[in-house]
Amino acid sequence: MFGDKLRFRFAKTGTLRLLSHHDLMRCLERMLRRAALPFKSTAGFHPGPRVVFALSLPLGVEGLDEVVEIEFLKELDADETLAALRAQAPLGLDFTRVAVVPMRATGTPRRIVYRLPVPDDRADALRERCEEVMAQAKVWVERLRPNPKRLNVRPYLRTVTVAGGRLVLDLWVTGTGTARADELLKLLNAADLVDAGAVAERTTVELRDEVDSTTTDPADVPPDGPADALPLDPATVATLTQSHKEDDSPVPALGPVVE
Repeated sequence: MFGDKLRFRFAKTGTLRLLSHHDLMRCLERMLRRAALPFKSTAGFHPGPRVVFALSLPLGVEGLDEVVEIEFLKELDADETLAALRAQAPLGLDFTRVAVVPMRATGTPRRIVYRLPVPDDRADALRERCEEVMAQAKVWVERLRPNPKRLNVRPYLRTVTVAGGRLVLDLWVTGTGTARADELLKLLNAADLVDAGAVAERTTVELRDEVDSTTTDPADVPPDGPADALPLDPATVATLTQSHKEDDSPVPALGPVVE
């Protein structure tokens, strides 16, 4: 299996969950150079490898099945390239599999799943709260970026539940946005679990071009079009801005980087 653009699946776990997305890109470039792989470079004054991550992973979250695509100067044996990257990867960064994709293809996320351990004494109450949220016709959150607004994230919630001792957030991802896990934790009164040291995992990054439309339930699909939004008044914007400043911490809020 040869190709000049390869899609890798990888896991980022352990202490590497505290490695930022920017530092992960720098780490991958060093791995490519040490493996002597002929990667394509971007143009401009600061060229780098032509690398695209399907969706950046929030700081502090473990990724169990992440996606990165890399373009090369010539066709390479996919399995040999996977082995070369594995040999250069630091502890906690595990490249698990590889596929050849067309040069014009881009891995577009369709669905993501987060998991967070829940103490036994919190499971029943949290499950009830999940059911309340899923029963609502609209679920509003307030965002400051990219512009202040009140957003209905209910269309992005495929499933929000507690199962097997974990809170499971199964979320749709569209070209116009998604729900953020940190927003949902606040709505579910579960943000304190992360503050207490619980480690979240992103277990699934489902790509549009990897879904078999012939076997997929036509009713089980991402929403079509942008979510309902309302502008925020200046007073609310000022309050949220101040709250974000007071809550400034070295680890950003848990959630996918999609606005």
